[in-house]
Amino acid sequence: MIKTIVLSMCLAISALALSARAQQQDNARAQLQDKGKSTYSNGPVTLVSYIHVEYGRFEDYMAWVTSTWVPTMEAEKKAGLIIGYKVFQASPKSPDQPNVYLEITYKNMAAYAGDIGDQADAFEAVTEKVICNSACQNQARVHRNEIRKVPGH
Repeated sequence: MIKTIVLSMCLAISALALSARAQQQDNARAQLQDKGKSTYSNGPVTLVSYIHVEYGRFEDYMAWVTSTWVPTMEAEKKAGLIIGYKVFQASPKSPDQPNVYLEITYKNMAAYAGDIGDQADAFEAVTEKVICNSACQNQARVHRNEIRKVPGH
C-alpha cells in the first residue's frame, strides 16, 4: 500500500514538472510571436553538388571548373547574388561515389537560384554574360556530362 502511494506521488510530481516545462516553452513561443519573430532565423543556405568525374578525366573537368565555373561564381558574388563558393576534391571509397563537391552559398533561401528562389533571372543574366546564352550552355553541358556524373540526376 505504501509503495502504491509513493509511486502515485512520484508520477504526480513528474506530471507536474512536465506540465510546467511545457508551459514555459509555450510562453517563450508566445513572446517571440508577439515580437513578430519566429523560433528560427533565416540565414545562409549552401547548395552542395556531388560530382563523380570519370576516371582519367579529372584534369579536363578541373579545367572547366577553373575556366568557367569559378569565373561565373566570381561574377555572381560581385553581383551580390551569392556570398561564397568552394570546390572540394574527395577520396571516394568506391568508384561510383563523388570525387568532387561544388558548393554555392546564398544569403538565404529567397536568394537561391532554383525554382524556389526569386533571383533566377538575375543569375541567368550573369551566366549569359560570363559564359554564353542558354543554348550554348546546354551544348556545353552535353560535353561536360561525358566526363562527369551527377548522382541522382
